Amino acid sequence: MLWAGLHLETADVPASGGTRFYSVELIRALALTWLFAGLRSDEISRLRVGCVRWQPNHDVSNVTVDVVCFLDVPVHKTGTPFTKPVDPLLGRAIVEWERVRPDQPLLADPRTGELVPLLFAVRAKRVAKAYLNLALIPALCRKAGVPEADARGRITSHRARSTIASQLYNAKEPMTLFELQAWLGHRSPQSTQYYARITPTTLAKAYSDAGYFGRNVRTIEVLLDRETVQSGAAANGTPWQYFDLGHGYCTYSFFEQCPHRMACARCDFYLPKDSTQAQLLEARGNLQQMLARIPLTDEERAAVEDGTEAVECLLQRLTDVPTPAGPTPRQLAQSANFIPLASLTSSTGGTPLC
Repeated sequence: MLWAGLHLETADVPASGGTRFYSVELIRALALTWLFAGLRSDEISRLRVGCVRWQPNHDVSNVTVDVVCFLDVPVHKTGTPFTKPVDPLLGRAIVEWERVRPDQPLLADPRTGELVPLLFAVRAKRVAKAYLNLALIPALCRKAGVPEADARGRITSHRARSTIASQLYNAKEPMTLFELQAWLGHRSPQSTQYYARITPTTLAKAYSDAGYFGRNVRTIEVLLDRETVQSGAAANGTPWQYFDLGHGYCTYSFFEQCPHRMACARCDFYLPKDSTQAQLLEARGNLQQMLARIPLTDEERAAVEDGTEAVECLLQRLTDVPTPAGPTPRQLAQSANFIPLASLTSSTGGTPLC
């Protein structure tokens, strides 16, 4: 539709009674106003001569690099007159129409009653409000090769306004709701919310950027003892899977189901890295390393991100929760060989999980 509007010719619009009432400059300016300005049909028909203004756009070195086109919109359905930036293509089309526009008498603004120089007026009459829906939009559809109706219904004068609003709200650098409210000329953001529909693509990108899955999982290194598996010893209960906790290994096969996984309670499944058994494990040449991603609760994520203090808080909450080996952390702490986890995590920067 945008391409059709930019390349619209007089012959593209059917004549009425064998005579084309409007010039190509007027038709093109009207089409581009509908396609780019995001105005209601009533606002388009009531635009005034001189509604386009230009302002230089400067960069940080105060060098003019471009011009900004502003469009003055008269009193409208929901508010007072306001000014909005529009594409320079639209500004140039309006300027071209004003250049060839025949002198017209002042006409009454249908909303305010004041006599004003209406922009889209010919032979002392303003362009009919129905001209957009009944002639120009069908002509644009024909030239663009698109149907005059789609899943949302017939393409009418309000379609461009809603489409532009949705695109501005879902752009790569989108307008905020309040910026869009000002551009549309709404009195309240509640009216703007009707147009600010988020597209599935934008929603998918926002969901991806939020990193929900990445935030709630962590990657942990796992050592697999292939010799134990191949010899059949794993079937007899010999550990073959070692989850690296940074300060030691957990040999519990169902590590993801252990409530103490991010703050090890040092049960019988725990293997300190400074032990002889752990050193022998790391010296084996038939170990296979892999990475496993595990989901985290809020408390577990805090234990990973915030260090020793969060680990201790998690441990306190799990004091009386049995470990996979059976005893609770409270019971394990009463053992003469028990070493507090804090003394281990302090040497690893306060992070219990690598």
